[in-house]
Amino acid sequence: MAKLVINNESKKSVINPEIYGHFSEHLGRCIYEGLYVGENSDIPNVNGMRKDVVDALKEMKIPVLRWPGGCFADEYHWMDGIGPKEKRKKMINTHWGGVVEDNSFGTHEFFELCRQLGCKTYVNANLGSGTVREMSEWIEYITFNGVSPMADLRKENGHEEPWVVDYVGVGNENWGCGGNMRPSHYADEYRRYQTYVRNYAGNQPIKKICCGPNVDDYAWTRGVLETCFDHTEPRAHGLMDGLSLHYYTLPETEDDWNYKGSATKFTEEVFYQTLKRGYFMEELVTKHGNIMNEFDPDKKIGLMVDEWGIWTDVEPGTNPGFLYQQSTMRDALVAGMSLNIFNKHSDRVKMANIAQLINVLQSVMLTDGSNMIKTPTYYVFSMYSIHQGASLLSSELLNAGTVGKGKNELPKILESASEGEDGIINITLTNNSLESSEDVEIVLTKDPASYDVCEAKVLKGAMDAHNTFEAPENVKAEKFEGFAKSGESLKVTMPKCSVVSIRLKK
Repeated sequence: MAKLVINNESKKSVINPEIYGHFSEHLGRCIYEGLYVGENSDIPNVNGMRKDVVDALKEMKIPVLRWPGGCFADEYHWMDGIGPKEKRKKMINTHWGGVVEDNSFGTHEFFELCRQLGCKTYVNANLGSGTVREMSEWIEYITFNGVSPMADLRKENGHEEPWVVDYVGVGNENWGCGGNMRPSHYADEYRRYQTYVRNYAGNQPIKKICCGPNVDDYAWTRGVLETCFDHTEPRAHGLMDGLSLHYYTLPETEDDWNYKGSATKFTEEVFYQTLKRGYFMEELVTKHGNIMNEFDPDKKIGLMVDEWGIWTDVEPGTNPGFLYQQSTMRDALVAGMSLNIFNKHSDRVKMANIAQLINVLQSVMLTDGSNMIKTPTYYVFSMYSIHQGASLLSSELLNAGTVGKGKNELPKILESASEGEDGIINITLTNNSLESSEDVEIVLTKDPASYDVCEAKVLKGAMDAHNTFEAPENVKAEKFEGFAKSGESLKVTMPKCSVVSIRLKK
């Protein structure tokens, strides 16, 4: 039997709600058809935003939304997406499918969406093909409260009051689609551009995010930080608030990105290979974090994992540039593992944004016309929302063993625990085994006998189980009853291939 020892006598770092963040790009059917259908659509909407989608995201407690990209961000010119929609400039989305982008979803629409969701805003600005002036004027347009050219233009376009922008990404993937830059060159550009992301008097400070590494490019992390911290006092705090990290779990790809494997048809060996590749996030966060510690030992700069998730081949018959894929229990386990990893590194990881929100890559929802379904990944985010804003508790898992073989071997169970301001202890676990259930004895170090289960949920199914428009609730979170109190411990029996959340209350 595995044993989980939770030290509830000492609270650690706060788990930022933004760790449960999301990402929406002008890609495929994420924005159009997914989030936005327009005010004249027959699909129920509020100011053009799909009501079913907004309601489900609010229920999931979405904390922050990143927009407009992605690679799209570094070819997006914000003034094309304001003013009367019939006069907005049309463009070709050269990155994603070569389709026409009519810019009917722009700045006003994004902030209206976030208002409806009640979430924080993360705007990714154009460094790759944009100018310092363009970025500066966008911030002025969004946030300035007073008389200025851009504030006046915002008012002319129908929004008298400024909005709050919580995060600004200064470029995206500038090592690749955002300009193919070297780390020192990008870092110098970052220093220049971020200077003009103004915090206007009386406004909430904007947190600025620097483009960080692609996967395990540790040289990029070090090179960017060396340049950003050079000739900067006090130690670059204020120059940046976050450094991004991008990592996609590719189930079968070795060297050929044109073949990543099916989202729904895979072998048990590929299942474990995928989970092991997802578990690589632990190493990435640790090693990039160690480099950041050299420059920022007080951990004032957050590691922002603002693109992550499984990337498979598209569903047969769909546009290959739209990146539409299904989501199975395999996706759910990768999501659960990743979120547990982020929780346990919440002293450094301050935000994460799964890619992407809807109809693209490892999304939490899929739409087809007026129909919408929740994916297994949706239910993981819903179950794990209990950690948002809670304090991480030290936890140690003993005798849990491993699953998979050889290079695909990984821990059988991954977990994290936290305590909310209400005193409730939150525990989330993944059982990564396809072969067997797992008994876990949970022990608290302080007053263990005084705690009882007040809520418990489970998500389970075959490795390829998923929801369809014909069977929308094939996989969903359900009440979990596989536990029993035994003296000062709690025995939990986790089904194979499952995600479990448990809450303990005095």
